[in-house]
Amino acid sequence: MTTPRILTIMGSGETTPTMVRVHRAVFERLGGRVPAVLLDTPYGFQENASDISDRAVEYFRDSVGHPITVASLRSADVDPIVRESAVARIRAASLAFAGPGSPSYALRQWVPTEVPLLLADKLAGGGAVTMASAAALTLGRFTIPVYEIYKVGVEPSWLPGLDLLSPVGLPVAVVPHYDNAEGGNHDTRFCYLGERRLRMLEERLPEDVFVLGVDGHTALLLDLESGTGEVLGLGGVTVRKDGRSVVFPAGSRVTIAQLVAVAAGNAAGDSSDRGASPDGVFSVAATDSAAAGEAASPAPMEARTLREEAARLDGVFEAALGRGDAPAAVRAILALEETIQAWASDTDQSDALAVARSTLRGMVVCLGELAETGTVDPRDTVGPFVEALLAERLRARAARDWSAADAIRDRLLAAGIELHDASDGTTWELHPAEPVG
Repeated sequence: MTTPRILTIMGSGETTPTMVRVHRAVFERLGGRVPAVLLDTPYGFQENASDISDRAVEYFRDSVGHPITVASLRSADVDPIVRESAVARIRAASLAFAGPGSPSYALRQWVPTEVPLLLADKLAGGGAVTMASAAALTLGRFTIPVYEIYKVGVEPSWLPGLDLLSPVGLPVAVVPHYDNAEGGNHDTRFCYLGERRLRMLEERLPEDVFVLGVDGHTALLLDLESGTGEVLGLGGVTVRKDGRSVVFPAGSRVTIAQLVAVAAGNAAGDSSDRGASPDGVFSVAATDSAAAGEAASPAPMEARTLREEAARLDGVFEAALGRGDAPAAVRAILALEETIQAWASDTDQSDALAVARSTLRGMVVCLGELAETGTVDPRDTVGPFVEALLAERLRARAARDWSAADAIRDRLLAAGIELHDASDGTTWELHPAEPVG
């Protein structure tokens, strides 16, 4: 039986609920429980590298339902036994996965080793390679040194990439985080480059190379044997050449030949399937109705990013308070706490988790107001809210997230609720508000 050759490129969210379905699809195509490894090299320089690995392993075990082991190669200069052990694990695995960190650091460590050859062998002879975020940047012929440009101010330039995609027919520079909007008042699209710097880099690409952009929480899953693929997740995949872009939204079925033809300026299919925006970006309608329908109604946890879900639940909470519906408000708090827990394995370096926790803490501030309403015992009013927050605090303490646990305690105290920790648990005491004037 021929082993499938699968390449998956993720824009971001590689260890979040949005990408669970994609990871499962890859394992299913490989035949189920196959050996899989996590390459820790891209973030090997970070002080919290072990924590990132632990969260990724937990995510694959608990959310995806498939175990993954760490092929630890944090530096090319490690002890030869450590290096050869990592190489052996990569060679034996059916699936190799890498994600967050620094693309330039990953390239410096991988290039002197067998890792690029081992990854190429899987794509050529059988196996799966899943690259996300920083690791995805290394796949193409050229790589963006993101940290150096965005954080240090180095003049925009390309680095040589691993070029694992030219042999499969894709002469590209991969750009994950393509639709990034974290900058707020400045342009952080295109993996934090913005339009001005991407245009500068694009002008320096050889004529046959184009930009392949993958939005956040989106994946391009390619079957290299058939040369076909599909766009999965929340966003789209963009083919960009000389400032002209064509977007394939989630649910689209594509071929490698089609991506190359679009870059060359040929039609992406029937022109009636495409709509142009004022800035010349074309959108290709999803070409498979079943896939498009599936993408339009994903499982609830996969339907939104963490930021979007936190904002939605905050709105639900506010609406419940407005109509005096305490049970509905409690459910919103519990739902947000469960959402934060589901996203706890996210290895991305964004502040989405911090924003969600801040939203949760903001809900706590409302407890003081609730305690003053009605003739019922204030403890009965605020009790369900306090217990929900105590459960979140307990989880934070178990995870040694002391800052989050302390923040919950401090917010409760500000709302007039004092906690008392003891060996047999935590109790709480409600202090009446001080009269004004």
